[in-house]
Amino acid sequence: MSANTYLTERERRILESAKVGIAGAGGLGSNVSMLLVRAGIRKFVIADFDEVNESNLNRQFFFRGQVGEKKVEALARNLRLVEQDLELELCDARLTGGNVAEVFAGCDVVVEAFDAAESKTMLLDALLPSGRPVVAATGLAGWGRSNEIKTRKVGRNLVLVGDQSRGVGDGLSPVGTRVMIAAAHQANAVCALLLGEEL
Repeated sequence: MSANTYLTERERRILESAKVGIAGAGGLGSNVSMLLVRAGIRKFVIADFDEVNESNLNRQFFFRGQVGEKKVEALARNLRLVEQDLELELCDARLTGGNVAEVFAGCDVVVEAFDAAESKTMLLDALLPSGRPVVAATGLAGWGRSNEIKTRKVGRNLVLVGDQSRGVGDGLSPVGTRVMIAAAHQANAVCALLLGEEL
């Protein structure tokens, strides 16, 4: 049974026609993509320059047999196992202030899914002035404290997910359970933005 059978015709039309940008195909980006495919999104621009490695398997939507593969290619295959009818634009490149706006130019909303704070800042600086909605994340390391991960609208076109305090480091590692909670918040925020619902 397709996820679309639970949607109204209007919801299905909106979600299937939207294009979502995924900036980073790691713990957040790979899982947000999977959740959005299950929700009815069919068009994506997915950008990441990295390869799958063994340390990714505790929290990312990849499998042991994909270690060593390019993340964008492995993720595309995995998403098509959920839904074959996808339009995927894959960008196997490092995103920079000079190319990020062009990579995501046709997207209705962009998910920021980077690890590094400077990359997060770069993306926000490049995209927010255009008015394009961005769903970003900060503060999702460790385990427990699930209810501290919140979704907040910040300004006109930024949605921020996380607890804004528990970053990777200081004895806190990225653990699949908490990363998945944040990814679900991000995916839910994307759907709400596209469908005009309150966050």
